[in-house]
Amino acid sequence: MTTALRDVYQTVTDQIIAALEAGTPPWICPWQGSDADMAPANLSTRRNYRGINVLLLNLQSMLRGYGSNRWLTFQQARTLGACVRKGEHGTPIVFFKLHELGNVAEPDAARRVVPLLRTFTVFNAAQVDDLPPALTPAPEPCSVWDASLVADRILEESHARIRHGGARAFYMPSEDVIQLPPHTSFANATDYYATALHELTHWTGHPDRCSRPLGRRHGIDAYAFEELVAEMGAAFLTNHCRLPGRLQHDSYIASWLAALRNDKRLIFSAASLAQRAADYLLPCTSEQDEVMPLAAAA
Repeated sequence: MTTALRDVYQTVTDQIIAALEAGTPPWICPWQGSDADMAPANLSTRRNYRGINVLLLNLQSMLRGYGSNRWLTFQQARTLGACVRKGEHGTPIVFFKLHELGNVAEPDAARRVVPLLRTFTVFNAAQVDDLPPALTPAPEPCSVWDASLVADRILEESHARIRHGGARAFYMPSEDVIQLPPHTSFANATDYYATALHELTHWTGHPDRCSRPLGRRHGIDAYAFEELVAEMGAAFLTNHCRLPGRLQHDSYIASWLAALRNDKRLIFSAASLAQRAADYLLPCTSEQDEVMPLAAAA
């Protein structure tokens, strides 16, 4: 692994650690409501950013107080006839995939898979002047979007077995069932759906779904790692529904911080698994991170 690649892992991990220490989990979307206030997306293509990039862009939006979560590259701004305001600083995001190396002359020869990690810089719409009005429309009325209906549809179309009763929320792998308290036990619908989607993310770990078996990982307890995946997966789902995110298990923060300090790649692994869980429940989601093609962005 090159020094540059190690530095990307470390830089991102350091940002996540700082956010958690400040009590602001970066996977939770800072706004809810209209289209302009959704999870991070590319302003030009309208495609959502995914995985670790959701954390990076949400974090910068919170720190800098941006009024929207729409982003684009310097070149995309120029193509639109807009310009990044002088003196503005961009936000680095990453593109990651596994790249297979092999000998074209010997197709049957053993092939080697190596990680490809590249960084790109994007700018928030608030940092760009002269954007076309069509790309910055007035927010739609909240009544147009029914967040509870969208969340209900995710739960129903998963075909997960959900039982209501008792005072605890959990997923029981032995019976492959989600247990939730009655709806009336929650202060509001937002709390109910945040909890339900958290447990639904645990449900995706079943061998017949995303096959995410519990097992001790270096530097972190298996349950603590699974809770980190479920926290992020549920946040990706609540972002999709335009519901406020909730930190369900803050008791694990100390474990997450200790593990992140010892393993700069841990948050990348957890975010990837969380995105896979969300993709399973939202099959229409694209499998590609929204970034510029490598040649164009270099």
